[in-house]
Amino acid sequence: MTKEFLIGLEDSAIGERIDKYLATQFPELSRSRIQVLIDGELIKVNDHSIKSNHKICPEECITVDIPEAKETEIEPENIPLDILYEDDDLLVVNKPKGMVVHPSAGHFTGTLVNAIMYHCGHNLSGINGVLRPGIVHRIDQDTSGALIVCKNDLAHHEIAEQLKVHSITRKYHAIAKGNILEDGTINAPIGRHPVERKKMAINYQNGKDAITHYHVICPLQGYTYIECQLETGRTHQIRVHMSSLHHPLLGDKVYNPEKCPFKFLEGQALHAKVIGFIHPRTKEYMEFEAPLPKSFTKALEILSK
Repeated sequence: MTKEFLIGLEDSAIGERIDKYLATQFPELSRSRIQVLIDGELIKVNDHSIKSNHKICPEECITVDIPEAKETEIEPENIPLDILYEDDDLLVVNKPKGMVVHPSAGHFTGTLVNAIMYHCGHNLSGINGVLRPGIVHRIDQDTSGALIVCKNDLAHHEIAEQLKVHSITRKYHAIAKGNILEDGTINAPIGRHPVERKKMAINYQNGKDAITHYHVICPLQGYTYIECQLETGRTHQIRVHMSSLHHPLLGDKVYNPEKCPFKFLEGQALHAKVIGFIHPRTKEYMEFEAPLPKSFTKALEILSK
């Protein structure tokens, strides 16, 4: 798709940065996507390459060439989905424990993306020029719960922006080791573990800001049932933060050195319970709750006795 914009002598866009101007002309494109197009010389002024800080001048012709989305090689699979909500722009699914979100090494089939592609067909976002299956955020394989899937670029861009400014409500339920007496906040940067590269860790030198608010729901036998609300969304954030307080999550094979007493749990007791966001088209706030999986409720029942 190619579009041209002719700037008149009295156009209100004169003096404005070109990336900012184009962001208003193409609301479905993120500023980073526009930058990629500029770097790839797919956005030109008077047939000349420019930089993103170029300021628009009178009588300029801006040409924007947006390449068609490339087909993904991921195969659709008829896997049942637990859909909490769906409309023309997005859906909210309750991902089961044990399911990988996106195909990767060792997990090319049976993922949430395979299931979504079967359910949605070609109605998925194509951000960055590749037909991606609507994934704008992820949760770990052994974490269950609510996840947003975007069906078009407008929804993808809007939800990504909300994630960027930390305005999406994300509340997780978890079972943590030990007796946590009161609510609190953990503000500690998270980065790659300096030695064990598959792990994340508190890293004040190279880590990214990470903030987790935790609330005590009720005490259990040797554990505490808690709710964690994310301000940021770093990899393994809740698992790393709670482990740093010496309250690792029950069943966490990476950050809890103790053997899990419940074989039925299969991974950490962590569930994305609540997700809330501004709908990309209606601009109304929406919030959804994903019911706890049976393995989680069974562990709660045993530890409550």
